[in-house]
Amino acid sequence: MFDLAELFKIFGDSTRIRILFVLFDNEHSVSDIADVLNMTQSAVSHQLKILRQAKLVSARRDGKQIFYSLADEHVHTIIQVGREHIEE
Repeated sequence: MFDLAELFKIFGDSTRIRILFVLFDNEHSVSDIADVLNMTQSAVSHQLKILRQAKLVSARRDGKQIFYSLADEHVHTIIQVGREHIEE
């Protein structure tokens, strides 16, 4: 139960939720995410670190750039079901 509570704490931050929504359909670089959310790259990187540690986001390197995406279909489902719940 502790681990589940910790997972939901990660979802409790609106900035992290906004990042997850940006990554919902496509992978993006830190600079892309920062531009979309009007945030600094440093702030986005900090939140991505937390999301990666929670295994909600994965990273893929392409040369010097790193692209981030949702870690798996479970994360996609959690976001989708949460969104459907609040829109009812």
